[in-house]
Amino acid sequence: MGCYECCMRCLGGVPYVSLLATLLCFSGIALFCGCGHQALTESERLIETYFTREHQDYITLAYLIEYFQYIIYGLASFFSLYCIVLLAEGIYTTSAVRQSFGEFRSTVCGRCLSTMFIVITFVLVVVWLLVFSLSALPVYFFYNMAYTCHTISVLSETPSSINQLCIDARQYGLLPWSAVPGKACGMTLSNVCKTREFSLIYDHYIAAFAGAGMTVLALLTFTVSTTYNFAVLRYLGRKGIGPRC
Repeated sequence: MGCYECCMRCLGGVPYVSLLATLLCFSGIALFCGCGHQALTESERLIETYFTREHQDYITLAYLIEYFQYIIYGLASFFSLYCIVLLAEGIYTTSAVRQSFGEFRSTVCGRCLSTMFIVITFVLVVVWLLVFSLSALPVYFFYNMAYTCHTISVLSETPSSINQLCIDARQYGLLPWSAVPGKACGMTLSNVCKTREFSLIYDHYIAAFAGAGMTVLALLTFTVSTTYNFAVLRYLGRKGIGPRC
């Protein structure tokens, strides 16, 4: 066999769908975990500086942010390993591997393993759809802040109207109702929106939201890929047709 035929054989056995899903998963997890971690840290500082005066008012929020950051560490580690495992599952069920290691035989163990990956990936899709939905909440909060600040800048010539425009962190559950002041109004709110921290946090939450969406797409792609591999393992394996997803 010549070099060209060898290369074509190897390229023909690459699980392109699994490879694409792995790249999407790594990119999405990196965006969600990296930007989400930084956004949570900066959000705590922003709320501490502009929305409350007493440490006790935001101590619960600080603990929640700390717990979420630990969860982010675990997610990054778990999905890094899981995506590699799914990619390996895609590689070892391609025709290139079958040709390298001999005639393919579908075994009970192989079918059970593929079924397990399908179930786990489907559960993760459901979980990440929930994460994707929840990650939209901080984007919605900061979008409201930015829109309110834009309205303040338009009505800057009427101070009496400006002071009635507020963002109350207590309404979003970020602070207890006993927190003072708990909200930012008028020019104070406008000054918050002009800070570098606000723009940075807003951009990071948008990036984390996009990362969660990419992760959902990657998991859906993995679900299709593992389901196809299982079908071929179950029905076409004994005929010598290997999966390529």
